[in-house]
Amino acid sequence: MTDFAIQYGEHVTRARRDGRPIVALESTIVSHGLPRPDNLRVAREIEQAVRDNGAVPATIGMIGGRLVVGLTDPEIEHLAGSDTVAKLSVRDLAVAAATGADGATTVAATSAVAAAAGIGVFATGGLGGVHREAGSTFDESADLATLARTPIVVVCAGVKSILDVGATLERMETLGVAVAGYRTRRFPGFFITDGGFDLDWELTSPAQVAAVAKARTEQGVGAGALVLANPLPADQQLDPEVHDRALHEGLDLLAREHVTGKAVTPFLLAHFHSSTHGESLAVNVRIILRNAALAAQVAAAAAPAGAPLGFAVP
Repeated sequence: MTDFAIQYGEHVTRARRDGRPIVALESTIVSHGLPRPDNLRVAREIEQAVRDNGAVPATIGMIGGRLVVGLTDPEIEHLAGSDTVAKLSVRDLAVAAATGADGATTVAATSAVAAAAGIGVFATGGLGGVHREAGSTFDESADLATLARTPIVVVCAGVKSILDVGATLERMETLGVAVAGYRTRRFPGFFITDGGFDLDWELTSPAQVAAVAKARTEQGVGAGALVLANPLPADQQLDPEVHDRALHEGLDLLAREHVTGKAVTPFLLAHFHSSTHGESLAVNVRIILRNAALAAQVAAAAAPAGAPLGFAVP
């Protein structure tokens, strides 16, 4: 009978055995989020950013039905180059495994798999959330519901600015997902430094973030994620005027072409890329590299205190 259990790359197996800090990484950015050939180069740079900051990268994905925590470089290259890679949320994992699919994990799936593997920190670019017009379409990312029940620290640059950011923050509050800014009291807007909303909490060091996760574990109250919102420095953001113009144009185009459902986010991100002549892509890469570095610092800060974030499960 086929074994559908989570499998581990050798480097992650060694890190778990030795008690080294580990950072989970998604694979959708490799297969669906960035154009070729940039996607493979950036995937390797993300993993290196984790290593350079004291942790072990664990890119999560599915190869021929095998759910792997810690893809090898050839496996990442395969997901980066194939045209048949499925985009896997949590609900898709079992079906994809049973059908022998190749798949890239979303924020929701990566968070869930990482937590199941005992990894307590995950780095991504931006979260999914409540879509515009959700009052009539009920379109809301599975990221939010998954983070409500998954005890993991997610380092991100807020939610994608093409979404309804205010409604997303309200939903995270309702769902019990903690949100804190990293050295800021303003929620970042992914491509832009300031997304226009205040935050109740600010954390100022990797050690402080690790302490929050440790407190959550020891209190035994609440099972949701901590979203650590890490804004780009103002001099590295996409020009806000360029951002707003691209967003309004993209939303108008979306309505004219009747794009709905899962196609909305990739459609708008592709529009950003074309209308900003590639600058949004450069910003996106800066975002994920900074978040990978910070996530590794958080994981490394936690490890000396007895691995409070779930590292190195035997």
